Amino acid sequence: MRKRNTDPVADGTERDNDRQFVTALHRGLEILRAFHPQDKAGLGNSELAERTGLPNSTVSRLTFTLLKAGYLVYDEGTGRYRMGVPVLSLGYACLAGMQVRETAQVYMQKLAEEAGDGVLVALGGRDDMAITYIAAARSPGVISLQLNVGSRISLARSAMGRAYIAGTSEAERKEIIERIHERTPPDRLNQILDGIHDACDQIRTKGFYCSIGAWQRDVHAVSVPYRSQQPDTPMLAFNLGGYGFSLPKDRLENELGPKLVDLVRMVSRVGY
Repeated sequence: MRKRNTDPVADGTERDNDRQFVTALHRGLEILRAFHPQDKAGLGNSELAERTGLPNSTVSRLTFTLLKAGYLVYDEGTGRYRMGVPVLSLGYACLAGMQVRETAQVYMQKLAEEAGDGVLVALGGRDDMAITYIAAARSPGVISLQLNVGSRISLARSAMGRAYIAGTSEAERKEIIERIHERTPPDRLNQILDGIHDACDQIRTKGFYCSIGAWQRDVHAVSVPYRSQQPDTPMLAFNLGGYGFSLPKDRLENELGPKLVDLVRMVSRVGY
């Protein structure tokens, strides 16, 4: 299990040295962010400490507080925590405020069915150094990517994440690159940065980014950044992906990449 990189105070620094930054609140939210959809058995305090980088004593106090507030539930038999129902209400409140996902869902489903054979079309936004799916549509198929709304994938390595980086503001892109430098092993850094630069070049010249095995060796995808006309909608990215046997590079570049660009244009024309 991989330890999440530094908490803004655990390493002796405050977030932007801002006196209004509430450290305890941030750490409590980091506990909730440590849970993944695949953690069906829950997480214990030691696992939460490993994922967040927080001391065990701090984690114990935070999980106790979150338990009392209902945001966590505790299994006496296993000694593990799971997310409580109030967390779900926060997520639905967020999704309800993004009208673009309802608008896009129809077009996403149509494209997924046209692409065929277990293809997944998704819409996601940045979640720290990850991309979280906020909408997903898949075509029928025996084999497909096991990702859905709420799934989190790498911002730096995934096609959707790199498309997001390519499409966002210069200031945010600089901040992301700095954090990649901080948390990436030296022997992998150049490979990841080269992939991001390639995504920027492809989106500038073709309008989409084609990724062949960059996130997982047998997964191919195309992605397009999306900036809504609505000021209250965050920067997002669309993605079409699946296993390489059904999505060869030439099909992605000549057929599905341009179709995904058309989908994004269609959603933009609707006004979201």
